[in-house]
Amino acid sequence: MDGSRRGQLEGRTVLVTGAAHGIGLAYSRGLAQEGARVVLADLDGEGAATAAKELTDDGFGAIDVAVDVADPDSVERCRGEVVRRVGEVDVLVNNAAVFATVPMSRAGYQDLSVDEWDRMLAVNLRGAWLMARAFVPAMQKRGYGKVINISSGTALKGSAGRIHYVTSKAGIIGFTKTLAREVGDDGVAVNCIAPGSTLSEAERDDDVMQRRTSAVSSRAFKRVQTPEDLVGSVVFLSSAASDFITGQTLVVDGGACMH
Repeated sequence: MDGSRRGQLEGRTVLVTGAAHGIGLAYSRGLAQEGARVVLADLDGEGAATAAKELTDDGFGAIDVAVDVADPDSVERCRGEVVRRVGEVDVLVNNAAVFATVPMSRAGYQDLSVDEWDRMLAVNLRGAWLMARAFVPAMQKRGYGKVINISSGTALKGSAGRIHYVTSKAGIIGFTKTLAREVGDDGVAVNCIAPGSTLSEAERDDDVMQRRTSAVSSRAFKRVQTPEDLVGSVVFLSSAASDFITGQTLVVDGGACMH
């Protein structure tokens, strides 16, 4: 993406979790390029600080904050810091997950440990709820806001060797629909994006490339998906153009899963 500013999100503050690396960083840059002031929140506080500095050096509005989305106390500290530094947020992007940057086990259902299962759901599912609980009430009071949850195409079709991940991402779809019902009267839109297999890893060894290229054959668009392929959807769901859309899951996978 280029460094130009387009202005679709001027005046909006967007918080992205898991923003220091990979897809979350691509979301953050794309949102900033549309004029948003971006809060880059990540368990990797140093990484978030580095990413935010890169954006500000490029002339965009960005701050960083360290947060463990699975920890209620950490989430409350995050909220306090964000409000102190930039005020309330207009858009919350629940992107943080155990998957690539924080790697997951790819064991079968019988071989997973209870700790692995609990950690996956704590970050991927409970984390979205805790962040929403912290930031959505202010949106309700203002009568406007956006929540964008990140699920996965695997939640729609299943994927062997990652039952804990798929379960967490299927839960995100149900969480999206239910939260949309609960906050719709207050003018808050809640939607979900389900990405396909995306080449988001910083270190791309043969195993990573094999996994990502293996997904190409099932797509209508025969190429590897990159983080930039997802940015437009996040910008759209953050913008006024999507104000009458809520409770929906948008699949962005090059036509692998059509519904």
